[in-house]
Amino acid sequence: MEYLGHMCYYEIGKTHILLMLSEKAAKVNCPRPFKFYAGVTKYMELMSVLGNATLTVKCVLAVLGLMSLGSWSLMIYKSFVFRTSYRKTSLGLEKFARAKDLREAVQTLSDDPYSPLYHVAQYGVAEFSRLKEAGNSEDIVADNVRRSLRQGVSEVMSGLSASTSFLATCANTAPFIGLFGTVWGIMNSFHSIGMEGKASLATVAPGISEALVATAIGLFVAIPATVGYNAGLNRLNRIEGELVNFAGVFLNRVQREINAAGNREARPD
Repeated sequence: MEYLGHMCYYEIGKTHILLMLSEKAAKVNCPRPFKFYAGVTKYMELMSVLGNATLTVKCVLAVLGLMSLGSWSLMIYKSFVFRTSYRKTSLGLEKFARAKDLREAVQTLSDDPYSPLYHVAQYGVAEFSRLKEAGNSEDIVADNVRRSLRQGVSEVMSGLSASTSFLATCANTAPFIGLFGTVWGIMNSFHSIGMEGKASLATVAPGISEALVATAIGLFVAIPATVGYNAGLNRLNRIEGELVNFAGVFLNRVQREINAAGNREARPD
């Protein structure tokens, strides 16, 4: 970071003065100097631009700031939820496939009631028990259990994907909100030119700076939200694939249970 000099702060009555001095002059004339670097200069310039911005641009920047905070919070939360759900789904599917029969397989899922597989299995088990007591045919049992499992998968995926549309909203609208700030800043610049009666860099520069800052922050909000939304969508697809595989394994076990029961009934005493 480039060293520019020492900043010295003076307080004379109600007047506050901040001067930049060389290192030698600061040691002699300043009781409490502090070093000043180029990066600090750029930061103070940015803060100055934001502080002198119009109320409309400040509102735009505040909205973008809230959108950025919300999108990052949601991405961190959903990342944890998706990772945990996928791990539980993969482990539960392995245990379910290794079980000897349907009863034992369902019991392995009951050890973790927060697993997505547990909620899907509840739909299938409930429907299978009702149809088994009613004595329906094999085809009816298989079709109804398949629909129940599909309903369970749909409900679980709806719960996991809740609020992810906010990321898509941020990704799509943040650049346009920043563009609104850009347009407003340019309008303010032209208005200043009209008021001054002449075009000069000093007249145009503040409004253009506001415009560029609003555009940059809009992109800063939109780009991470886009990446987070696409990454979350990929993880959701992986979880949905595991749930669909589980539904197939569950249905196969149901059909084996039905066939085994039919063979026992057809066997002569």
